Amino acid sequence: MIFKGVREGKPYPEHGMSTRDWSKIPPRQVRLDELVTVTTVLALDRLLSEDSTFYGDLFPHVIQWKGTLYLEDGLHRAVRSALRGRPVLHARLFDYDQLAPAPAQHGGTPRFALEDLAE
Repeated sequence: MIFKGVREGKPYPEHGMSTRDWSKIPPRQVRLDELVTVTTVLALDRLLSEDSTFYGDLFPHVIQWKGTLYLEDGLHRAVRSALRGRPVLHARLFDYDQLAPAPAQHGGTPRFALEDLAE
């Protein structure tokens, strides 16, 4: 088995992270067999495309929520890595378990102190 689990949908609350916010999190190694995907759809054309990350973040996005690692973005990169025999992936990890939400501004999505993400 490649992943720990496969599910449809995110079990964690919306984090409100922008592309810029994600870029502040340093990539780290994550084992594929510890990840639970949050989508069941895999597009073969994207899987086979060498330039599928041209306009996006080079690193997949992983959310840690209640001790479980969820692959939020980067399913195709993760499957490509597995097909190449690589058991780990470099990803940006947002740790909900470590952070307490800052008060939401104007009733919007809760924001987090990104300075706390750097190890």
